[in-house]
Amino acid sequence: MVYLVLAATVVVSVLTVAVTVLVGRQRRRMDSGPEARRIEATASRGVRDARRLAHAQQHFNDAGGLSALRDRDSRS
Repeated sequence: MVYLVLAATVVVSVLTVAVTVLVGRQRRRMDSGPEARRIEATASRGVRDARRLAHAQQHFNDAGGLSALRDRDSRS
């Protein structure tokens, strides 16, 4: 019985610490001004553009490799 109470206490303590940390982070995040929101929007736009570019490069690299295989196979 003691182990059950001890385990429950540990679980409740861990959850309390996690909630406290998350609430603290959320409160700090709400204080951001218009400049911080602009920077965040620009950064997220940059990440999206980087993903699109990587996807396009992967697509074109794959296409070039396939055409090279086709060319090699057609000559033999």
